[in-house]
Amino acid sequence: MNTNRRQFLGLAAGGVALGAVPLATVRAQSVKTNARILILGAGAAGAALANQLSDRLEGARITIMDARKQHYYQPGFTLIAAGLKPADYSVSTTAEWLPRGTEWIEEAAAEIDPEAKRVVTTSGKTVEYDFLFVTTGLKLDYDAIEGMSVDLIGRDGIGSVYAGPDYAQKTWEEMRRFTERGGVGLFSRPATEMKCAGAPLKYTFLTEDYATRKGTRSKTKLIYAANNKSLFGVPIVSEKVRMLFEERGIDTVYDHVMTKIDPVRKIATFATPEGEKEIGYDFTNVIPPMRAPDVIRNSPLPWTDKWVDQGWVEVDQKTLRHLRYPEVFAVGDIAGVPKGKTAASVKWQVPVAVDHLVAQIDGRESKEVYDGYTSCPLITRIGSAMLIEFDYKNNLVPSFPGLIAPLEELWISWLMKEIALKPTYNAMLRGRA
Repeated sequence: MNTNRRQFLGLAAGGVALGAVPLATVRAQSVKTNARILILGAGAAGAALANQLSDRLEGARITIMDARKQHYYQPGFTLIAAGLKPADYSVSTTAEWLPRGTEWIEEAAAEIDPEAKRVVTTSGKTVEYDFLFVTTGLKLDYDAIEGMSVDLIGRDGIGSVYAGPDYAQKTWEEMRRFTERGGVGLFSRPATEMKCAGAPLKYTFLTEDYATRKGTRSKTKLIYAANNKSLFGVPIVSEKVRMLFEERGIDTVYDHVMTKIDPVRKIATFATPEGEKEIGYDFTNVIPPMRAPDVIRNSPLPWTDKWVDQGWVEVDQKTLRHLRYPEVFAVGDIAGVPKGKTAASVKWQVPVAVDHLVAQIDGRESKEVYDGYTSCPLITRIGSAMLIEFDYKNNLVPSFPGLIAPLEELWISWLMKEIALKPTYNAMLRGRA
């Protein structure tokens, strides 16, 4: 797998050579079938699945259901919020990533019945399937923070990188103003599972770097409120971040979960083991709790004994197949697995789920396994990052051993984030990476 990872992230002399050639392992000739395959969600996982399924199955009736006309390259949001890219850098159309022959139902799902193998759309249309791929992504639950609304983003010191490209642009404007004058910068993350768990740390580092560059660092106090007793889910990475925060004068408080925000008084309230605590701010990057979309949470598909307040789909962590409904798979952020809510994870999850389905149709058993691979180019300054790659067991699994040390701040790791990953991501959407 390491060879393919190097292809996925690799750099060529004089620039980045990604997405120019198919990167996926060459498969056997396609399998003939008349199976009805329904994909819920046309984001990174959904588009990549549609393309790989189209390549590997001949005659399958592939339908993708999603009301969204726009496709967002979400790894670009941090770059937009850092003033390095315009908002449209992350925006394309859903249609351009879907393969020919795929039916696109431009509606959202309203009801899922895995017993009857059917989905009802918001308009009441019933769609039956033989196999279902759940790739809906997740829901940003801003309402879970009392007083918070997306309408506040870009006003009175409130930013939120995750909300979308336009909101990332507004977040940049607030961060830019803050680092020009100084004050208290407050950063945090929710207690739920979340996509790209390194993003809250990245934006803290970026804000500190801008304040330093502008000469306002001495007038700036930065506070990071960790939701538990750790700064990152991988212990060795958490310790490295702790050391960098200490080195750069970023204060840390632990076991703090934001529950309320007062945009007038500029005070955030946190639940802690000692009770509610308030922290004032001049700028804050609000990251809401993240949960499964309501249609998933209200269906029979989620786990019933863990993540019960979040609704992630109950799947085998190695195969992404549902544990109670073998015709159902979940890929991407919605999958109820211990790791893997990143675009890089999607790249490794998709071929595993596809191969298990194709093998089933072909009357054989797939040996493909997803090991929890997750990648995070953890930006620590403009021009430097740590390329953090790990698996379910929290092992560091570097793609470039001897070249890129995962816990070193390097320009080449920054280059991968700023330049290399988008063309590779686009190749993944086409089913070629």
